[in-house]
Order: sequence, then C-alpha cells, then structure tokens
Amino acid sequence: MNEPTPRSSRAQQRIDTQERILSAAGRLFAALGYDRTTIRAVAAAAEVDAGLVMHYFGSKERLFAEATRTETPLVTGETPEEVAEQLLGILRQSLIEEPIASLAALRSMLTHPDAAAEVGNAHAERVKVSKAIPGVDGNLRAAVVSAILIGVVLGRHLVKLDELADADPDEIVELLRPAVLSLTKADRTE
Repeated sequence: MNEPTPRSSRAQQRIDTQERILSAAGRLFAALGYDRTTIRAVAAAAEVDAGLVMHYFGSKERLFAEATRTETPLVTGETPEEVAEQLLGILRQSLIEEPIASLAALRSMLTHPDAAAEVGNAHAERVKVSKAIPGVDGNLRAAVVSAILIGVVLGRHLVKLDELADADPDEIVELLRPAVLSLTKADRTE
C-alpha cells in the first residue's frame, strides 16, 4: 500500500514558490531583457498570481537583482600567465553552459543601468587582473581582456554567431590564448 506523501510545510512551499518565480524570471530576463520582461509574464510563467510575485519581491528591480545574482569565480593567480589561464578556464566553462542569471544580466545590460553595473561589478571582481599585469597600462589591458570575454560569451549565447555558437569551447579558448596572454604581459613599465 502506498503511504501518503507528507505535505510540505508552509515555509517549504514558500521557498519552492519563490524559486519557481526566480527561475521563470531568469529565463524571461535572459530571453527578453529587462525592459520587455513584465511581472505579469513572470507570474504566468511561474504559474502564480502577479500579486504574489510583488509580495515576495516588492518590485521588478528587486526581482531582477535576485534573478541575476551569481557566484563570481575569483581570479587568484599572481602572475600574468596564471591569471590568463584562470580567465580562459572561466571562459571555457561559460562557453559550455552560461548560467541563466548571467545571460539575463548580459541581455539586459544595454538597456538597464543596474544590469550594466552588475555585469561590470562581476567582471571587476573576477578580473582583478590589473594587479597581476605589470606596466602603466595594466588597468586598461585588464578592461580589454574583460571586454573580449564578455563579447565572446555574448556572441555565443545571445547573438548566436554561426561559427561561434557551434564551435568547440576548447577551440575557442585555444584561439584566444595568445591574445589573452599578450594582454596580460606588459612590454612597457612605469
């Protein structure tokens, strides 16, 4: 005889509902961007009432912030070569499967200031590269490396450039390795 499944506690139901809303919001923000995603659309995708979305998150801005929160891998290398290899490893993983939260922020960054700030902050944290890049232009070269990595991820996952979308992540990393290494090594000093 089948035993009845114990009912979830109200607290667990709340957590499950919030997770369902965040998942739906992440997918919609990634597909449509911030401006075109509505609370009603998120509620419909999560199969809840729009009022419940507002009850849990209070505003579209807060929902966006929660749906795009990610754990940013830190770059801990001390030499330019170590930093370059760590960045290429992070890029490789992003090319295999970019998290929905990151895609939502990337899709929205051109039209929503908070998304742009989030992407910038995430890469600033990740790319503490300038400390490992010698030379007077280390900060600029770190920013160029960051822009390249963002561009490659955008091109693969959101723009879906034909060759880039279908390419093996390892092949892309190998193509970028000389450029990233050259940008992390300085020829000029202070």
